[in-house]
Amino acid sequence: MDESKVKILMVKAGLEGHWAGLIVVSNAMRDAGFEVIYGGNMTPAEVAATAAQEDVNVVGISSLTANYMLTVPAVIRGLKERGKGDVLLLLGGTIYEDDFDALKKMGVAGIFTPGTPMEEIINFVRQKTSAMVK
Repeated sequence: MDESKVKILMVKAGLEGHWAGLIVVSNAMRDAGFEVIYGGNMTPAEVAATAAQEDVNVVGISSLTANYMLTVPAVIRGLKERGKGDVLLLLGGTIYEDDFDALKKMGVAGIFTPGTPMEEIINFVRQKTSAMVK
């Protein structure tokens, strides 16, 4: 698989201010060969608009607060409205295990909490995007 054909938008959806994890994962994905667009802080509408404009395959959202239960559904709605409902949606950070099932039912493909090995995230994205690009 040619990872360089996979475009990943990495963001903080909302007003969170701790970027270290997002930067570390973004750099690891770039080093693995993926094209990474670092969006920093964005509103859910900005995430969806940027994902559509950049024609990304993957959106990675970092969250260290429970606001993901508000921002993730808004991002998903925005993606669908822009014809990007097929984007692979990842969520990482401090995510409560009790929320995993609800998030997956919403459409989150992968949930990664602190301590997840970087190779696990990279392999997950490779596996899930292998059919998206040739």
